[in-house]
Amino acid sequence: MNTFTPELSVLKNAAPKQFEEREQAMPRQIAADSHIVLFVGQHMNAPEFEAAGYKCFFAQDFDTATATMEQLQSVFRRRPGVIIYRSHTEDQKGLNAWKEYLKKEICYSCIPFLLYVDVEEITPEMKAAVKKYAFIDEIITAKCLSKLPSKISFISKFKQLNTYPPLTVVNGGKRIRTKRTLNAVLKRTFDIVVASCLLIIISPLLLLIAAIIKLESKGPIFYAARRAGRNYQVFKFYKFRTMVADADKKLQQLQHLNQYKGGNGTVFYKVSNDPRITRFGAFLRNTSLDELPQLFNVLIGDMSLVGNRPLPLYEAAALTTDEWAQRFLAPAGITGLWQISKRGKKDMSVEERIALDIDYSNSHSFTYDMWIMANTPKALIQKDNV
Repeated sequence: MNTFTPELSVLKNAAPKQFEEREQAMPRQIAADSHIVLFVGQHMNAPEFEAAGYKCFFAQDFDTATATMEQLQSVFRRRPGVIIYRSHTEDQKGLNAWKEYLKKEICYSCIPFLLYVDVEEITPEMKAAVKKYAFIDEIITAKCLSKLPSKISFISKFKQLNTYPPLTVVNGGKRIRTKRTLNAVLKRTFDIVVASCLLIIISPLLLLIAAIIKLESKGPIFYAARRAGRNYQVFKFYKFRTMVADADKKLQQLQHLNQYKGGNGTVFYKVSNDPRITRFGAFLRNTSLDELPQLFNVLIGDMSLVGNRPLPLYEAAALTTDEWAQRFLAPAGITGLWQISKRGKKDMSVEERIALDIDYSNSHSFTYDMWIMANTPKALIQKDNV
């Protein structure tokens, strides 16, 4: 591996052949190179990156790291594809320096920034410290290194999409985001007003459903699971429990019945006539009454009334390729384009489902949401027990 030193000649000698080829092809463009990794902090071995074709540079501290990036830009017109900062979360001085630097250098806003820690387990204290620094995309440990190439690819694509969302073009090319901001305000206001009113109106129904669930089978009334929504944010997702209490433990036994088993590598699970569903649970699912507790998620801001369905973490983890990352740019929602188009149909493929999510992500607006809401009632009754 090549270790950075301040002499420019070291960088020249370290340059792989593709740097020279790209420099000749694009002499004026400075772009992030997905094959360049900049490690900052204590030197570490990373054979996984070398095996994957990455070019690794090392810098001992913040000042050396910024000098490295400046030389990469001036000599090769390239930026690192990822910055891996090896330090402790208590290193306030170093993290504050990065915070100020990245605030000024907008061009680095799309580059993944990972915090590497030497311990095997990530403690709550570490998570709390990282929340203070929004530029840190994730904390990683040694056991994460083998999976980092795919993770870096996803984070990079996601940050690009999130940093440069579709713009509204008016007046012969003037770009504005006013329409997008207005849609966001209208959407959130509508969510709060409607969710609050509905919860008050249907509170007797919620109590009745809760009582029947408790009488029919052992277990909690609500099913709370961690889901990934907009911007890949993880939150607790609430539904009325429709399955037996130990349903998650039986999931592997039902893989042969998976409706999505023909998908191209994605890990969705949907079973027709799932034997884990209780009798009353089947009724709740077929009438969509099991979704009512999600109004609490809408009220607290985890979800919207209309959006892409938040995914279980094992499904979301499968959608970390450039091809599918865009579906996470839309808000998570109770109902959406997928629900009114394909919900409850056996012939729905993985590709169709995600294509609908991406379509909504690209074109969602307040008026589009109102159209989906208007078409949701006829989609509430499923045609199949899935």
